[in-house]
Amino acid sequence: MTKQKVNKKSKFISIVILAIFTIISTYFGKDILDLNTEKINGNIEISYLDVGQGDAVYIRVNDFDILIDAGPKSDVDKLMKQLEEKNIDDFEIVIATHPHEDHIGGMTKIFEEYHIKSFYMPKVTSTTKTFENMINAVKKEGLKINVIKEGTSFDLGKGARIDVYSPINESYEELNDYSPIMKLTFGNSTFMFTGDAEAYSEKQVISKYKDNLKADVLKFGHHGSSTSSSKEFIKAIAPKYGVISCGVDNKYGHPHRETLQTIDTYGIETYRTDINGEIIVISDGNNISIKNKK
Repeated sequence: MTKQKVNKKSKFISIVILAIFTIISTYFGKDILDLNTEKINGNIEISYLDVGQGDAVYIRVNDFDILIDAGPKSDVDKLMKQLEEKNIDDFEIVIATHPHEDHIGGMTKIFEEYHIKSFYMPKVTSTTKTFENMINAVKKEGLKINVIKEGTSFDLGKGARIDVYSPINESYEELNDYSPIMKLTFGNSTFMFTGDAEAYSEKQVISKYKDNLKADVLKFGHHGSSTSSSKEFIKAIAPKYGVISCGVDNKYGHPHRETLQTIDTYGIETYRTDINGEIIVISDGNNISIKNKK
């Protein structure tokens, strides 16, 4: 066989392979792209609870009830009322992002009222009575304290998972920076949670995970403080929606002007618990809807 005939045969085979690939892509490409969506079942519901000047987020997805923080003790009645409306039997996962009272003040009450299956917090301690009470509540429940850190992940079944990007260091100067920066994926919808993580932690996460940070919904760090939500971090996440958890006329002035300017710069549709009350985000894995209680 001559060299010319070999080349013609090779070209013909290449054309056939290309044609087959084109047909497969045309008819089955959408299915390949939407594998995450096909795995999911029902909706995810995320409630950014109104707990005054504090943080508490409830997540219901598949067979999981998850609580991230429990707000301050001063607003524990408000916290419990919102949770009671959701007919929760128990919590599969409870996460305390860091040992500040405005995030863990209501945690003891959660352990009193609900059966908790697993508890997570970063590897850090505090000398406060609030922290001591929380640890005693965990022990009373007979649970071990699971350390949440970079690399931790939660398989929530049927196209849902949480990936944890921080804390990266063993120790930080600021307690806020122990807060885990976490991304929840449900089908094609994504949600970023930040606790009170500040610019230092944000910078660390950007340097290691910049290409994985895009999310549809962002809970702004530290109640909208200017010490969090750096422009670089917001740019990396590129959220369409944002949520700020803060108290009405709080003494810290949250959210700060700088954060509001960043929100305006990037055109983020933002909801605030001090204005909107409890904020409920629902997704079917593709479409996201948001409603509030006020």
